[in-house]
Amino acid sequence: MHVSRKTFRVEWGDCDPANIVFFPQYLRWFDACTSAMFENAGVPLAALFKEEGIVGIPVVDLKVRFILPSRFGDELLVESKVLEWGRSSFLVEHRLLKDGLPAVECVATHVWTGPDPGNPERLKSRHVPKDVVEKFLF
Repeated sequence: MHVSRKTFRVEWGDCDPANIVFFPQYLRWFDACTSAMFENAGVPLAALFKEEGIVGIPVVDLKVRFILPSRFGDELLVESKVLEWGRSSFLVEHRLLKDGLPAVECVATHVWTGPDPGNPERLKSRHVPKDVVEKFLF
């Protein structure tokens, strides 16, 4: 199973007045980790969107558990992997480690999405291509 790793250094602007990471920053980082995970698997999202005619992979469900606070100057490692592939959705697990210890755990459900052929102003889920799934099975 493909595991992607990305590091972050907590900057002053990532923190709230209590000097801990303001929680929406984690979601921004997890989005960056999802993009990096696809790129590391050999399928960069920007190219994939064009090739497959999709407009995105929006998050439709999110479960986050905050275990340890992160502060200005901390070095963080995020390990990301696809837990499960569905017909048109997939679950991504992000484990954020601080000094080797779990600090934040997240599972996000994404949906492979394109324009609705019946109404181009709406979006509709699409099948995840088999060749994309296969890139993550090594």
